[in-house]
Amino acid sequence: MNNRWNARILLWLFVVFSNLAAYGQAGDYAQAGSALLQQAVDDGQVMGIAAGFSKLGKVTWSAGLGYRNAKEELPFSATTPTRIASVTKPFTAVAIMQLYERGEVDLDKPLQTYLPDFPVKQAGVITLRQLLGHTAGIDDYQSAKERENQVHYPSLAAAVALFQDRDLVAPPGTAFHYTTYGYVLLGLVIEEVSGLPYEEFLKTNIWGPAGMSNTCIEYRGREYPEQSLLYHQSRPGKIKEADATDLSDRIPGGGIQSTVEDLLKFGDALIANTLLKPDTQAIMFADHGLKQEGNGYGLGWYLYGENPQYGNVVGHTGGQTGASAMFMLLPAQQTTIVVLANTSGALQRVSNIAVQLFPIAAQAGS
Repeated sequence: MNNRWNARILLWLFVVFSNLAAYGQAGDYAQAGSALLQQAVDDGQVMGIAAGFSKLGKVTWSAGLGYRNAKEELPFSATTPTRIASVTKPFTAVAIMQLYERGEVDLDKPLQTYLPDFPVKQAGVITLRQLLGHTAGIDDYQSAKERENQVHYPSLAAAVALFQDRDLVAPPGTAFHYTTYGYVLLGLVIEEVSGLPYEEFLKTNIWGPAGMSNTCIEYRGREYPEQSLLYHQSRPGKIKEADATDLSDRIPGGGIQSTVEDLLKFGDALIANTLLKPDTQAIMFADHGLKQEGNGYGLGWYLYGENPQYGNVVGHTGGQTGASAMFMLLPAQQTTIVVLANTSGALQRVSNIAVQLFPIAAQAGS
């Protein structure tokens, strides 16, 4: 998923939707939030969708509509495990920054400091900071077949071997080029430095401390309780079950499944500085300045700018087969907003709903 839609539009939408009517009572904001989800289902853009927001460390509202399994009419909810695609990248970024806080990695040392077998590139030296910010020159998927991967890679090292000998698309540190493969390298760094498998590191250092019990790597062929099926919308009203892809080539950049309620806990833990110190988060949320179109990018996070009503807004989109996702943090409001759908081809609608939840969340409980 290259997130090519112009997210800068969000800044204008913030102002537009800030003029919506206030939702002071629980019934009002719950009804307003659920109506946004119902409309997406009614418009034939998603098979199943869930959303929620938390304030001051507490889930204030969450809901789900549509189906996680249309044939069996099994409902989709805020606790339904589903793919989150590139919303995985903030997990990997936080993990690297935790190692940075502990003095176990230097963001500006050559990648080979941690992965000595990775080929040295003639175009220049690659660093962890560049990988986090998509400025290392690593290319993304080279074909539709690669994007819709069906090959199983038994380890992150095996996944890295897929692309490690390819030429860089730009000298490191000179241009923004979005790539999930760069995050596969970061995942391997986490394993090499910590001595733990990527998933175990995240369980111990992120998911566990945040209280996220329904988040894990999606392994193809493994069954998970109440997991959603995958769907694709080719046009509104035209939704069909999608063929499963193998995410083993992209785990640290897009191979995680989670739930709305778990991601709200992740946001709460970040806002509470449970996972990272404030100074470290400031580094992570700083714009490196090389992304010239749309919103800026920090280290693993899209930067949606300083909004006059809501303060600084950061987050990440995610889209892949069977998934459209939006995760947003409003630190000044101590608010997290999450929208997940089990349907690819619906990212713009999912993102719009997240923005429409801003004024609803701001007024909830006020």
